[in-house]
Amino acid sequence: MYVIKYGHACVRLEADDRVLVIDPGTFSEAEALDGVDEVLVTHEHPDHLDIAKLVAASQRNSAFRVYLPPAAIESVPELGATAVAVEAGQRFTAAGFAVDVVGGAHAEIYDGLPGCANVGFVVDGTVYHPGDSLFVPPSPVETLFVPAAAPWLKVSEALDFVRAVRPKRAFPIHDAALNEIGQEYFDGWLDLKGGTEYARIPVGESVAIR
Repeated sequence: MYVIKYGHACVRLEADDRVLVIDPGTFSEAEALDGVDEVLVTHEHPDHLDIAKLVAASQRNSAFRVYLPPAAIESVPELGATAVAVEAGQRFTAAGFAVDVVGGAHAEIYDGLPGCANVGFVVDGTVYHPGDSLFVPPSPVETLFVPAAAPWLKVSEALDFVRAVRPKRAFPIHDAALNEIGQEYFDGWLDLKGGTEYARIPVGESVAIR
């Protein structure tokens, strides 16, 4: 399997002729959706769900589908029949990948806000994208996408999350708010204290994972 990193929280997974994209938001590049039939979206916030990109993709491809929480579907009526509701505890197949839905709630920023649904996706039992949460999945995973910068996050929490999940490797996501200095700080701490193989994938580049 190959992981291609796009802006912020967007990743593209490729294996043989299977292609799946997770969280193509307003900070990610439109080419992430090239040749893609099915997309996973963790929650309704624009940095994870770019309505314009998804509607454009659906207009180009009648087979295009977007899997996301029911509450998120209510916020994007433009997607119409393209949108498919998924909830925590559900297992389904998308683009030939087995997908387990976990979590359910967005991490709190302050005073209970934002208080919206957020699901994480475990793909083929090995790759985990948590969206805007630090939910620890019930089964081990080999590859973890760890959020790096958010109003609901500090570095110690990201470290605790990685140590709790105990993946073989971790790559940062949710990092559009970090400049190069911020990325260096985060990467340094994760490399020093994360307890796993850690690396940053430059935007637009890919790495092979087993």
